[in-house]
Amino acid sequence: MDKQYDLTIIGGGPAGIFAGFYAGLREASAQLIESLPVLGGQVSALYPEKRILDVAGIPDIQAQHLINSQVEQFKQFPIELKTEQTVTNIEKTADGFVVTTPTEVTHSKTVLIAVGNGSFSPRPLVIDNVKEFEGKSLFYAVTDLSHFKDHRVLIAGGGDSALDEALMLEPVAKSVHLIHRRNEFRALEHTVAQVKASTIDVQTPYMIKAIEKTANGMLVTVKKMRSEDETETFEVDDVIVSYGFTSDHKTVDGWDIDLATEHRLFKVNSQMETSVPGVYAIGDSVTYPGKQALIATAYGEAPIAVNSIMVALYPDRRGPMHSSSIIRQK
Repeated sequence: MDKQYDLTIIGGGPAGIFAGFYAGLREASAQLIESLPVLGGQVSALYPEKRILDVAGIPDIQAQHLINSQVEQFKQFPIELKTEQTVTNIEKTADGFVVTTPTEVTHSKTVLIAVGNGSFSPRPLVIDNVKEFEGKSLFYAVTDLSHFKDHRVLIAGGGDSALDEALMLEPVAKSVHLIHRRNEFRALEHTVAQVKASTIDVQTPYMIKAIEKTANGMLVTVKKMRSEDETETFEVDDVIVSYGFTSDHKTVDGWDIDLATEHRLFKVNSQMETSVPGVYAIGDSVTYPGKQALIATAYGEAPIAVNSIMVALYPDRRGPMHSSSIIRQK
């Protein structure tokens, strides 16, 4: 029989990378499969410039720098990394699972799903001529902070991402306008307080009605909500639409294993095990009572899942009390 891994990690975002590192600490035979060319998942693809604040012991770190540090941490152990491979099927067998990608078929005793929100795409701005501006002066995420240097920027949205982007751009851009269709924001209280104390021009409750190209940039017309036709106009260089993202698990839905879900999230128990014995899940793709979709939460779920797997596979092997005890054993 071909090589059989103790563990196959599916997904190379922050949760999957840390699970791989922790699997290395436990000396598990593991592979990590990621569909994108590089590790980092949604964080690298959508928010590389964002400041991450919820990692214990790190007051403030750029998202891509955090991923880079995680990758260096991951490389300490011989976990097999396989990028640009999408897992097209997982089949249950008598002694584990068969994991299939377009490139190969491998065997694994257990599976750990860390696919985040799956395939994701931004919720678009719905105006007639939006294609004229998308990717040029209208964006759905800030991936290159330098592009906005000394620009006049308008951001539409009211969640954490919109407010984080506004604060991130304030010291870089010439001016920042933030509009939201409600008077109340859906962001962390501390972030809202920071925005209110900043030079960011906040306009609520408004939403974008039209955009026109001008000789000096774009003229953005915003309409006041619950009004007949009360509008404001802003001449800006760039528009950032932060309405969130839609996601799906179409690939996962095609697997032979049938995982119990709630609101399209995988239901897990306190050991991070799904409804299919031997299949575990962590990160933004899972739900349980009290779940918070934070990077910090995912970092805590990873060792719970890996340790649960190792107890199930090797019940006679004494588990660690904490990470430092693993390192001393090596």
